[in-house]
Amino acid sequence: MKHAVAVALFFVAASAFGHGGEDHGAPPSPVTQSVEPRAHTASEDFALVVSLEGKKLVLYVDRFASNEPVTQAKVEIDGAGLKGVASETTPGTYVLELSTPLPPAKHSLTISIEASDNADLLSATLDTSSAVTTEVHAHGWSEWVVWALSGALLLVTGIAFAVRRNKRAEQGA
Repeated sequence: MKHAVAVALFFVAASAFGHGGEDHGAPPSPVTQSVEPRAHTASEDFALVVSLEGKKLVLYVDRFASNEPVTQAKVEIDGAGLKGVASETTPGTYVLELSTPLPPAKHSLTISIEASDNADLLSATLDTSSAVTTEVHAHGWSEWVVWALSGALLLVTGIAFAVRRNKRAEQGA
């Protein structure tokens, strides 16, 4: 029994030790992830990703073979009630401002890309039917209960093994 008490005291005392100087200030902000509707397509020359970000249709245009951004191209979008030329904001990124948000549905888009060395016509389907989701991950009390019960079970198991070992040692002596 002395050993069981010693083992229990060891585990209790071990949890009281301080550790490495971490900052225990304000907790970090919760992790959020939002997923905008996206579509992608590719041809022999171009790879294209279309993303709906609020009232902007953002197109990322790259060379298919090298993944190099396509710069200074003329990018025209047609379909889903849209018709217009996207303007380049950064190398390989083109934006078309929308006057009204796209309604929830599957929108067929035809995208014409005219670069200095070649041109191509691509089609993509942008699905806006699923709502933009924001998922917040937070730790609830049930998670802490599971950890506490697991720790208690481990402690009881250790004590039981120590008592059993002590009884065997007393019987053998």
